[in-house]
Amino acid sequence: MEGEYLGILVLVALAAVISAVMVTGSWLLGPKKITPYKQSTYECGVTPVGDAKERFPVKFYLVAMLFILFDIEVVFLWSWMTVYAHSETAFKLFSFVEMILYMSTWILGYVYAIRVRAMDWEGPADLETELAPEPDDLPEPRRTLQPAAGGQ
Repeated sequence: MEGEYLGILVLVALAAVISAVMVTGSWLLGPKKITPYKQSTYECGVTPVGDAKERFPVKFYLVAMLFILFDIEVVFLWSWMTVYAHSETAFKLFSFVEMILYMSTWILGYVYAIRVRAMDWEGPADLETELAPEPDDLPEPRRTLQPAAGGQ
């Protein structure tokens, strides 16, 4: 039993040693002089703009979740196809029906995402324009009483 896992243990140990050597080597050989330029945020060569706590539009997260949802299907399809090719007829029939049900659910989700325009990026460019009230929605200015002329 120990011989079966020896290759995996050697691989894990080798990865740990390589990682430790790289981290230690960069710490020993790397520059030590701290400058404001080196301590600044790096954004692909572009000067950082804005605050780190800037709010993102919800559409960004929606598209990311849809990507994950539709990307996960490949994991199920790939494993199903590898087992399906060399299985018995009863299993093939059952799993084929199950995969048709799964794919119909996936297609319905895709049609729904297109129908509600979940992946449509047209619209306001930033959050401020998205949250800005329309001129008709602004409240009436508050009227204050003016004191009478003459002091009393």
